Amino acid sequence: MKKKVLSLLLSTAMVASLAACGSAADTGSTDTGSTDTQSSDTSAQSGDAAATETADAAAEDYELTDLYITVDGTLTANVDNGQDAFVEQWEAAVSEKLGHDIKLHINQPEHSGYKDNVAQLLTTGQPGDGQYPDALIMSATMYKQYQTTGILWNMADAYENAEFQSRITLPSINENMKTANGELYAFAPTYGNGCVTYVKQSWLDAAGLKIEDIKTFDDYYNMLKAFTKDGQTGVIAAGFGKLDEAPYINYMPEFWQGAYPAIYQKDGQWVDGFQEQATIDALNRLAQGYADGVIDKDTEEATTKVAREKWFSNDQTTSEGVFTYWAGTWLRTLTDNLDKNDVDSDLGDDRLVQLPPIKEIKDTWGGYLNREAPVWVITDDGDGNDAREQAIFDALIETMLDGDKVQTLWTYGAEDVHWSTHAESFTTNPDDPEKKKDYEYAEGEFHLKQSPNDPNAVWKKNHLDPVLVIAPLTNGFVDSDPLVTAGNKFFTENCVDAPQSPSSETLTEVEADLATDKTTYLNNVVAGKMTAEDAIADYQSKWGDTINTILEELNSAE
Repeated sequence: MKKKVLSLLLSTAMVASLAACGSAADTGSTDTGSTDTQSSDTSAQSGDAAATETADAAAEDYELTDLYITVDGTLTANVDNGQDAFVEQWEAAVSEKLGHDIKLHINQPEHSGYKDNVAQLLTTGQPGDGQYPDALIMSATMYKQYQTTGILWNMADAYENAEFQSRITLPSINENMKTANGELYAFAPTYGNGCVTYVKQSWLDAAGLKIEDIKTFDDYYNMLKAFTKDGQTGVIAAGFGKLDEAPYINYMPEFWQGAYPAIYQKDGQWVDGFQEQATIDALNRLAQGYADGVIDKDTEEATTKVAREKWFSNDQTTSEGVFTYWAGTWLRTLTDNLDKNDVDSDLGDDRLVQLPPIKEIKDTWGGYLNREAPVWVITDDGDGNDAREQAIFDALIETMLDGDKVQTLWTYGAEDVHWSTHAESFTTNPDDPEKKKDYEYAEGEFHLKQSPNDPNAVWKKNHLDPVLVIAPLTNGFVDSDPLVTAGNKFFTENCVDAPQSPSSETLTEVEADLATDKTTYLNNVVAGKMTAEDAIADYQSKWGDTINTILEELNSAE
């Protein structure tokens, strides 16, 4: 089952990109072959107990010496940004905590191709080969695809017995990921976060508009039309919809409104949102926006990196006024990038405003969607005991939320590279009188330093967002950036949880192909190559029977 499903995931991913387990470990119960039920049960229990004792003994004897992890771009301390220092300090801190040395190996593929790379690693590799990950980051959608493949370790017991349990302030995040049988195949150190719509204040001023007047889709659309002139465009996004990753609609929420083009729960039943009238209406809105030119033509092919860089480019004559992207820290990041490119320097930190959810979004969802949290998973080597896997949990996940040294590394990066408590002063943009900014800190005062690869930018965070983490730091280290604080406050006041992602055997086998086809239908409708109604009819003809099977599996499991 494992290789079959992973091969399907890999082959589909390779075709789409042109690149390149959901059960607990076997405890070895004993079967005497007796027809006596009581005797058989007793024997099985004895076997289970013996296996457990053997696994416990093995765990005590097992010593992890090398830890291989695969991460995406959410680990911002990358190779060019102080990763060597992060690794060195992590190894020292974990050695001190566990009493033995562990060498950390980080594989960080290109963020946009992460899913394809993971599929290759998990299909073609094996534990111990130097490439196969002991643990890795997955989006909620990826996790649901791999949850039933047999490749992920059930960490329920390890999680329940973790030392950080006493400090968890958001227990529901991981409790909600448990299966009906109490199994837990992933760990979320933070809640998910989501996207909000950012608007350039200077573009609003030039159009004679105020953000508080943008209350409905008509208001929003008229704003886009006012922004679209002389090479400039209303809005850009990384695709018209991200149909291979929940929550699917977060990059263009105003156009999607109440549509959810995926399988989700509605009134207690699993349904296929792609077939609903709300999706047809959303496709028609997107097609109209594309035809009117208010949606940037690059949107179809743009990656998140391309969309971001075009939006905050120093050439604003071919840029866009609106961009929906991640909340919180990204308010600071986007503002700083506009500053770096000399865009609206006179407005300082007031370059961007956040658009409250329009009426149509509030009436259907209630606000912007807070996605399911990205997770860490541990691969199961299938050797019949949990020794290796428990050691990985102890070294990686247990220490990640220690509240102190290791959690600080994951949150802010390496000491005296990304942050410090020593007295120091520095200046960003010293040669530009308009951008020049002086920083001065006293001995003992926690502060972020200049970014390792950009002395004119101040470091922000590493992997864990201190505002989103489920167990806060206990050492008092807090970065109080006012823009980040404002961004997080805005999102939490204007968000609702996204629908839960489904998981079924058939869905796991076809999900990648399904997302590819839905994206093709979406792009064809937006480009005017087919009507929304024809696209959905064609989808129903091709996928209807499979979707019905998936829905039957999901609803029968409820």
